[in-house]
Order: sequence, then structure tokens, then C-alpha cells
Amino acid sequence: MNPELQTSQPQILQAIGLSTAELKAALEAVGVPATASSMRVRQLWNWIYVHGVRDFRAMTNLAKGFQEILETHFTVTRPEIVTEQISEDGTRKWLLRTGPGIEFETVYIPEEDRGTLCVSSQVGCTLNCRFCHTGTQALVRNLTPYEIVGQIMVARDALGDWPSTGEYRRITNVVMMGMGEPLYNFENVKAALAIVADGDGLALSRRRITLSTAGVVPMIHRAGEEIGSMLAISLHAARDEVRDVLVPLNKKYNIKELMQACRDYPGLSNARRITFEYVMLKGINDSLADARALVKLIGGIPAKINLIPFNPWPGSPYECSDWDQIEKFADVVNRAGYASPVRTPRGRDIMAACGQLKSESVKLRASARGAALVAAELPASLD
Repeated sequence: MNPELQTSQPQILQAIGLSTAELKAALEAVGVPATASSMRVRQLWNWIYVHGVRDFRAMTNLAKGFQEILETHFTVTRPEIVTEQISEDGTRKWLLRTGPGIEFETVYIPEEDRGTLCVSSQVGCTLNCRFCHTGTQALVRNLTPYEIVGQIMVARDALGDWPSTGEYRRITNVVMMGMGEPLYNFENVKAALAIVADGDGLALSRRRITLSTAGVVPMIHRAGEEIGSMLAISLHAARDEVRDVLVPLNKKYNIKELMQACRDYPGLSNARRITFEYVMLKGINDSLADARALVKLIGGIPAKINLIPFNPWPGSPYECSDWDQIEKFADVVNRAGYASPVRTPRGRDIMAACGQLKSESVKLRASARGAALVAAELPASLD
């Protein structure tokens, strides 16, 4: 058949992740009158983000003709769930897919007073943090606003967490602490979190949204101004010579530059404290001298410190600090006036704990080789 005689199929556009302005323009492009498009956007926005509806025919206040336009030109499908795992402690992990080789993980952590969803921003990562399993997976690409928002919608579907179900608000907090560095995918993360924080969208307070960065210094101030979420810094060491190895990005933006960016973070106050994340590595960064150096480093910054027992993964070159050493470290920080909760490991049995996420098939690294590299590169903990 002559290709010119073939009827071209209409392009199907994913509605999830579009801003209201983008959705309005898309509707007008398929024939919705400009005089009606703003109202149609409000209707769609409500059905998609408040009710979580996945079928245009279920949007009962829309005219049949408009439903047909939507079915022809748009979709509200979620990312595909490849696997779902449920830990013995109730933590859930989903491996999601949106295309060949585009797989990423999302984790839900239920607690008595909250439910936290850990969301990914990239497929893989470029930072190669030595203690992090995700860092062993090469970056494939940035996730789109649809893929970021879609993670929350998949979790809400699975948990029955839509207002119409009567079980609303199982997810109370969203943390951009999954796979990837959010500030290396700034525009897409910004667009997605605007939908998450929109009172007519997924409607989470910006104080319930935390963006974690390994220290992309030039983007931190902009994140505060344009995203306005809470900020977490993946710190893990108080000395450049140690952090250079644990978090190689430190070679580009050192601790002094990072601390200045924290002090300058827009809106910083006791009500909007920065969280410093500190993974506890035996013999590496866990001495009492390290604790005192950490306290001195963050002096004057409204902050809390999350102490994270290291979560092992196949081939990892580190060990978790002994529990009594973690408690002694925490005591030094507490006596300096900083809250320093020790994060209870969750989901370890399904590789869902902090630093364990990785979407590709696990490729074991020889522990001996990793240990040798660490011994060669990493200064010992302060005495």
C-alpha cells in the first residue's frame, strides 16, 4: 500500500505530568475550544489527581464527545509494575518500567505516625558514591515528570490512598531519595513536585516533601527558590579527604562550598531545618572525633542529623558501624544540641533500604577487590 494513502494513527499523549498550561494547550491542539479548555483542564486535573481515575469513561461529569476526544488522543496509564515486594516489616518496593531498559524503583515505608514514599529521579546515577548500590548502575537517563509523578500514583493505587476510598493519606511524606541525583534532573523534578504540592493536584505540603542532594552546589539555592521543598544533604563525612572517596562529587564541590550553600538556602529557619544524612561506616567515619568534627562543621545551621546504619548489598566494600559506637556518636551530636535520630533500617530483606536501590540485574563486585580499593584510597577515621 502506498504510505501516503495510509491513515495515520493519532499520537497518544500522556496526560499525567503535564502542567495545567501544557494540558490546556494539548486540549486546544486536538480541537477543544479555547473558551472551554480552562474548565476542561480543571475537570481533568481533579479526576486524575484527586480521584486517581484511570479510565476516561469513569469521568462521569464529562460529555460523551469529550470523553471520546480524550480516549483518542490521551492516556492516563501508570508506569508498568514489573515486580512488587513486601518486606516482613511492611515496607513495599515496586520495580517500575516505562519502556525497554527504562526501569526504576520506588519504596513505601509505613510508620505509626506517617507513611513515607521514596521516589527516584533518574534511571541509574552518575555520582558513584562508594557506599551506594545505585551508584554501581550507570545512568540511563533522567526520569520525566510523568515518570516521577507516576511513582506516587502507582503507590496510591496499591495502597488505596485516594480521597474517594476513605483511606486517604497513607502517604504523608514524599522524599526524593530514590535512584539518581535530583538536582541533575532539575527541570523535570521541579515540574513533578509542582504537581505533588499543588492543592488541586496531589496536595502534599512542601514541608512534607524533601529533596535530597549529594551536593550539587550551584543548584541548591535555585532549588530553594523554585521548588521550595525541605532540603536533605547526603553528607557522610566531615573531612574532604574522606568525603572525596565516599561521595566523589565532593572533588568538584567541596565541603566548605557545600556548607555555604546550606547557610544560604532560601527560607532556612528552625521550622525549615536542613537534614544532614550520615551513613555509619565502621572504622571510616564513625569515631567520636568524627562526631565532634561534624558538629563543628554544621555549627549555626538549623539542622538535624539522620544517622543511617549502613545497609549492605552484594559486593559492598564496607561494614556497618557497631551499634554501641553509633549510640556514642549520636550522644556527641545530641549533647551539641542537634536532633540525631538513628534511622531504623527498613526493608533490608527486599533490598529496599537506604542505599540499596538498583534496577538492573545485580552484578556482584568482588568484595575483596572493593575492600582493596577502599584501603588504598580512604583515610582512616579520626581517633
